[in-house]
Amino acid sequence: MSLDIGSSLESPVVRAMLVLLGAALMYTLLRELRKIPAKLMVLMATAFLDMVGLLIVIPILPFYARRLGGEGFVIGSMHLGIGTVVAMLVSTFTVAQLLSAPVWGRFSDRFGRRPALLVALGASAIAYVIFGFASSLALLFISRIVQGAGGGTVGVIQAYVADSVEPEQRARGLGWLSAATNLGVALGPVLGSFAITLGNKVCNLQGGESPALHSVGHAMPGLFAALLCVVNMAFAWRYLRESHQLGEHHATQKPRSSREAVLHVVQHSGEPASRLIWIYAISMGAFQGVTAVLALFLADRFQVTEQTIGYFFMYIGSISVFTRVLLLGKAVDRLGEPRLSRIGVVLLAVGLGAMPLARTLPVLALTVAFIPLGTAFLFPCVTALLSRVISSRERGLYMGVQQSFGGVARIIAPLWAGFAYDNLGIGVPFYTSAAVVLATLLLGFGLEQYVRREPVASR
Repeated sequence: MSLDIGSSLESPVVRAMLVLLGAALMYTLLRELRKIPAKLMVLMATAFLDMVGLLIVIPILPFYARRLGGEGFVIGSMHLGIGTVVAMLVSTFTVAQLLSAPVWGRFSDRFGRRPALLVALGASAIAYVIFGFASSLALLFISRIVQGAGGGTVGVIQAYVADSVEPEQRARGLGWLSAATNLGVALGPVLGSFAITLGNKVCNLQGGESPALHSVGHAMPGLFAALLCVVNMAFAWRYLRESHQLGEHHATQKPRSSREAVLHVVQHSGEPASRLIWIYAISMGAFQGVTAVLALFLADRFQVTEQTIGYFFMYIGSISVFTRVLLLGKAVDRLGEPRLSRIGVVLLAVGLGAMPLARTLPVLALTVAFIPLGTAFLFPCVTALLSRVISSRERGLYMGVQQSFGGVARIIAPLWAGFAYDNLGIGVPFYTSAAVVLATLLLGFGLEQYVRREPVASR
């Protein structure tokens, strides 16, 4: 059965409810601002603007791919469907990010977190311009490579937070940072929809006869995102202060290389840091795999379009922000990071597995709500625990390694999701993702003994 949820999202009543949700979200954040350390506020603002730019582009990427690639293309005797093409676009970014993450981690340990973030923002601005003016699938792939190569700095941002707050407050700090990024998740797609509408109006000027205007109109979402990156670079250059004490460990034992750290995780998978990295990587990969085909799933089953997909992401992002701002800190105090991370695993698995079973808008809204709840509890807790069991001199490196392992999973999972979507059924990517997330519970048991362990920093 197919239900036209796309039309429902265009209803004035639904749009009014979403506006009220956005207003409540802003009110909640403003009320909670006084509880956030001032040293994290600038970093949160930087992360927010970066995510707004990213989410202008991500929800409409599948629609651009379908517009430029039709229903896919043929390589030899093999036909690659549009689901596989979209998955490849997602994975291309991740491959570049995978290769660059440990390098950026070591770079930030040696030269500082701030320079690494500024380079990443510059690369993103260039990538968005390429995306905006892309006239072929090849240019779409190039834009993803450029952004991924400069975007292996998620671990750097996490290290920034770990540098700035006490160990027992790191889950909260990462939660606040996630709240800022998820506010970007909530608002970015809506701004993207506005950019598309504005772009369509530009295309229609002079009866649509001007090639230059048509090109600019088509590029408007990418240009909006690039402009945000430039503004963000200026903001970070002016207000973001370095958090890492450079040179403080130069007299100590030489830190591991990126290759050595990666091999250590593989060869010593039973150690707490390795287990936490595996939990993060597997869960993040499964989540990303579903995200890669989510727009196609909503379009095929519920007739959601590129102009209404933003409201769906706004709903998910809003729940994420509310959870991180209002619930995460209290839940960490009450349950502890290890137990809360396991609860997050279960919630994420339920949300992923139940989504294809939804046939009405209320049921879809209920099942989807489990996903941001699960990610809000899982990822900040796992990363905070990781920061406790590694030396501060290698914090940037291991945060980068975590992102590299997550990157491998984000390559494999979207490719599997795209293949399964095209060939095995549109629900299969969701069911398999739920299963592998649930399996990480086995890695999470027994982590309580490491909660009070501080990073052993050599000074």
